Amino acid sequence: MKSGIPTVGLIVPPGHGKVPQDGPMLYGDRVRFIARGLGIAGVSPEGFAPVIDTVLDRARELRQAGAEVISLMGTSISFYRGPEFTESLRASMQEATGVPCTTMSHAIVSALKELGIRRVAVATSYIDELNDKLVAYLTHAGFTVTAIQGMAITGVREVGEVTTEALVRLSHEVVARDRSADGVFISCGGLLTLDAIRQLERELGLPVTASSPAGFWDVVRLAGVPPGSPGFGRLFQDFSGS
Repeated sequence: MKSGIPTVGLIVPPGHGKVPQDGPMLYGDRVRFIARGLGIAGVSPEGFAPVIDTVLDRARELRQAGAEVISLMGTSISFYRGPEFTESLRASMQEATGVPCTTMSHAIVSALKELGIRRVAVATSYIDELNDKLVAYLTHAGFTVTAIQGMAITGVREVGEVTTEALVRLSHEVVARDRSADGVFISCGGLLTLDAIRQLERELGLPVTASSPAGFWDVVRLAGVPPGSPGFGRLFQDFSGS
């Protein structure tokens, strides 16, 4: 880790380009976050199509603003074209900026592995088309999806309005469909999930993670900062300081 506070760059799907609230909540003043927005029209392949080719431009802007590591903080926009595209996108980001880069799709794989989850129940905000692509992505990464259910939300603003109660209810439903799941994953970076994660881990006795918390955990770790943050669930326990 470099001396001082590292600057972490975030490419976020909404056009406002604001740092998602989970980052400051998890890490306070330990990390400086900066963000640039893509301006997606909706959480769907049609919504992603006009902006996916601007990811590298946003990455370069973040590097010019001082980012030392960069993450594409959108799950479905980084997996919807398949794992080969996800890998090539990260490589292209690194080539364009000269700094370590990651995506939220890389983050969720790392987080699930860190938590020891192999059979995962998945709750999402997505339409069925994206759910199918997520199952394919996770299966390619070596996980078994025991059940998946989405909310069929495509509006960017509407995703951020989903309540903790709704997330908890949906997560219980997907776990109940196949009790062999050894963990839960809530997918969509726009969902506010920190409270739901804590409640679900208490109620289910299983590890739980979600896109935004996993994304921050992953990119902060990439920046060389210990990613632990007590009180925010099992992922943020300081397992090894890795």
